[in-house]
Amino acid sequence: MNASRVVRAIALLALCGLAAGCSSHASEQAPASRLTEAQRDTAIARSQLPGAAAVGRALALSGAETRRAAQMDTAQVR
Repeated sequence: MNASRVVRAIALLALCGLAAGCSSHASEQAPASRLTEAQRDTAIARSQLPGAAAVGRALALSGAETRRAAQMDTAQVR
């Protein structure tokens, strides 16, 4: 084989490797739903599914903690 053919073959293999590495992965697929996580959790909390009440309580607690943290942040700024 000619040296230039070997260099071309190596370059072609490198380009194929780069193209394969840059392709999209299965984990990067679009989500099945366009709802945000909070919207999904709220819908579950309002449903009749088993454990929905626990999801609702968790959301309420999370909101209370978020408000408390915001109050503490504004208190430290003053």
